Amino acid sequence: MIQRSLVLLKPDAIQRGIIGEILHRFERAGLKIVGMKLMTADVELAKSHYPDTEEWRTAVGKKTLEDCQKYNIDPLKSVGTTDPLEVGNIVKKWNVDYLTSGPVLAIVFEGVNCVERVRSLVGHTAPTKADPGTIRGDFGLDSTITANRRKRSIYNLVHASGTEEEARQEIKLWFRDDEILSYRRVHEDLYSY
Repeated sequence: MIQRSLVLLKPDAIQRGIIGEILHRFERAGLKIVGMKLMTADVELAKSHYPDTEEWRTAVGKKTLEDCQKYNIDPLKSVGTTDPLEVGNIVKKWNVDYLTSGPVLAIVFEGVNCVERVRSLVGHTAPTKADPGTIRGDFGLDSTITANRRKRSIYNLVHASGTEEEARQEIKLWFRDDEILSYRRVHEDLYSY
């Protein structure tokens, strides 16, 4: 039941000065910080963070094209193509540009059902679709339509691992083993057997 998850506070969260507000939400939910560092991601790290499979890029491209259709944006003007794979390649570049545009706070959280709990706290990827009470729902200022029109990634404050396997891979990408700590917090005795 105890899991770990990677959370990245992206450059927009750092630049807005809301690190403490966001960290408070995770700690209040009983999640424990076992690794944390403020850093600037280089292009290689940022590229490695996003999957480089055709399947992932095509799926991202399809979502972007759906958003263009939904908001009456001409994809040829916005991204220069209607091919989902090509759009996915462009969006990946936008994501890399975003992640490398300023400092990132990389955090490893640990706790019961950590991956699912973190995702629930963070909210939907698009801040305009995130529920009130979630981090993106309460603090997100950007929208899909704005990002597409400005030919950039959605400024959505936070990255959170999607699955336990993804969390393991991402943690290894962002942290060395000796940067992850092991310690007990007071409330952990409540759910230990």
